[in-house]
Amino acid sequence: MNEHAELPLADYDHIPSGTLPSRISGLDETGVGQLLTYERAHGNRLPVIQILESRLNALKGGAEPSGTSSPDTPEVSQTQQGSKVSPATSGPPINPPSQGVPTNPAQPR
Repeated sequence: MNEHAELPLADYDHIPSGTLPSRISGLDETGVGQLLTYERAHGNRLPVIQILESRLNALKGGAEPSGTSSPDTPEVSQTQQGSKVSPATSGPPINPPSQGVPTNPAQPR
């Protein structure tokens, strides 16, 4: 069994299965084999196993790694911090309804 830190893809457990084929395209047989062994021992998710087995079979059949495997997960971006909302991008102020607010001068007394 492979340990999580030894896997060829960073944060492998959080990669959505829809983006997995493109993320493993740069791995060789050894890398895909490591992921397959880890997946069978830990998650054992059938769709993920099928993706990994399909890629492994393609590599054994002569497919070449693309050479561009991204180590970072774009799904879990660490670069964006804080909110992009500013006074220029926020909506108009909203006045509370006149009923139930004792400080509102429009409320009948």
